[in-house]
Amino acid sequence: MASYRICKEEIFFQDRYIFCDPLDPGSFCRIFYFSLHQLVGYFKVKSNMKKNWLKELKKINGDTRLRSDGAATRRGWKDIYHVVILPTYKEDQKIIEDSIDSLVASDYPKEKIIVVLAVEERAGQIFKDQAESISKKYSAKFYKFLVAVHPVGMSGEISGKGSNTAFAGREVKEKIIDVLKIPYENILISTFDIDTKIFPQYFSCLTWYYLTEKDPINASYQPVPVYNNNIWSASPLSRVVSTSNTFWQMIQQERSEKLTTYSSHSTPAEAFFKVGYPANVVSDDSRIFWKAYLNYDGNYRVVPIYYMVSMDAVMAKSFWRTILNQYKQQRRWAWGCNEIPYMIFGFLQNKKISLWSKISHLYTVLDGFWSWATAALLLFLLGWLPIILGGQKFNFSVLSFNLPILTSQIMTISMFGMFLSAILSTLLLPPVPKTMKWYIRWFKKSTVFLQWIFLPITLILFGSAPALDAQIRLMLGKYMGFWVTEKIRK
Repeated sequence: MASYRICKEEIFFQDRYIFCDPLDPGSFCRIFYFSLHQLVGYFKVKSNMKKNWLKELKKINGDTRLRSDGAATRRGWKDIYHVVILPTYKEDQKIIEDSIDSLVASDYPKEKIIVVLAVEERAGQIFKDQAESISKKYSAKFYKFLVAVHPVGMSGEISGKGSNTAFAGREVKEKIIDVLKIPYENILISTFDIDTKIFPQYFSCLTWYYLTEKDPINASYQPVPVYNNNIWSASPLSRVVSTSNTFWQMIQQERSEKLTTYSSHSTPAEAFFKVGYPANVVSDDSRIFWKAYLNYDGNYRVVPIYYMVSMDAVMAKSFWRTILNQYKQQRRWAWGCNEIPYMIFGFLQNKKISLWSKISHLYTVLDGFWSWATAALLLFLLGWLPIILGGQKFNFSVLSFNLPILTSQIMTISMFGMFLSAILSTLLLPPVPKTMKWYIRWFKKSTVFLQWIFLPITLILFGSAPALDAQIRLMLGKYMGFWVTEKIRK
């Protein structure tokens, strides 16, 4: 048994991994721990989605605060502006307008919302014209509507969402915020993926968190992502990967000390402009957090917002193209491993951050990326590979006979998390579109549970494989550029 305990197994839970010995009672505690976080996160989200946040905002009395330059400024909920940056690259006009329509439908006063449609010059004239057409359609519906065209070939940049967002941020600062002299502390900047659709009370909820948070400038604000925009048209594999990501984010919301910014999130303008949005990296959504964390000497955090924003699950024009796109998206996310050297060098240079904080953050990130790349493969290989390669002497050992039993125990434990996911995933789904025929709607609903049989495939195909791909590329210096996920809806 000692030889077994040397090579403990790991089990998968919601797109991440838990170190687990099936004979250890602590394993069941870990499963219970993560499942409890998942459940608590789910019920908090459901509760917050029902709450009247605008009513809650009206209960908050405005206060007067001193700015860094000594000037007094008043800050109540009616003083808070929201800048929404929507970076786009060759997306269909319908996708862009759907996202903007969700902003129009929000309950927050539109005279306090500034929209920046960030267009890439390299996309071509047709998409610049498309952006101008959208601007004419929506400019009267918001306080300000700005089209920012990101030039090609700017020095020190990597083409992609980060550089486009950084340029758009500078444009809105120079052309609107500074011209109108809006105090930075009264502005929240939301950087959204172009397919992000908010629910009606998102800005009211975000504003409430911002105004009630202690030291609100030194924090970013992270909602829970769901991938419901096209969920009923997406393949079962894409649905499993997307839903797993949502549940993992719910778990992380409950462990805010481990939370970093991800995908669509919001940053106070004062921090956004002081730190500078990253323009030379692929993983811009996490890098902005680490830049702020280092800049503020560790006094920076992510505040979890238990409110959803909806995006697209990966879908393409064919099944195999969908598989390829899903893999490339996961590989781009896994390229976040490049944060490890950035953190190490930043921690070595910054002597004001406590040693414990440095060790804690590094351990969390290292353990996460190591587990992402190896756990599913270990579970898959260690159950049968020793029996095949161990030879006759090993095959007659006690460990050889116990391996199938141990693997079965691991899978039994993991089934609990999978069953819980299957139940909760159905509760988060939007109604099946009535435009679908009744038998198609029935079939779609029936596959919600059955789709989880693909979990073992997604573990390796969209878990370990792209993570290893990204990490090996980083190790060999084969640096990646930003790959734009294709946006398809049916």
